[in-house]
Amino acid sequence: MSYFVEILLPITKDAERDQIETVREELTSQFGGVTLHINAPAEGLWKDEGEIERDRIVVAEVMTEDLDRVWWVSYRKDLERRFEQDEIVIRATMIERL
Repeated sequence: MSYFVEILLPITKDAERDQIETVREELTSQFGGVTLHINAPAEGLWKDEGEIERDRIVVAEVMTEDLDRVWWVSYRKDLERRFEQDEIVIRATMIERL
């Protein structure tokens, strides 16, 4: 079974463009390729203590045959530290190639 993994990365400062490039290099090295939706970032909205918060989000996508949960949990924690976020969402979906 294959997996489609999406990482929702916040863009809050210009300096984070360099961090996105680092993520591109890391995922390409680890999985042999990555798709980054950079030119059309999404906007995330949520309530935090009654206030509306916003993030611009870039989505990174990879496909992998195996889902190494330990590696992904470690990588998520590292991204949260580097991007100074309480939580970065990484989600995986099982896929069937047609």
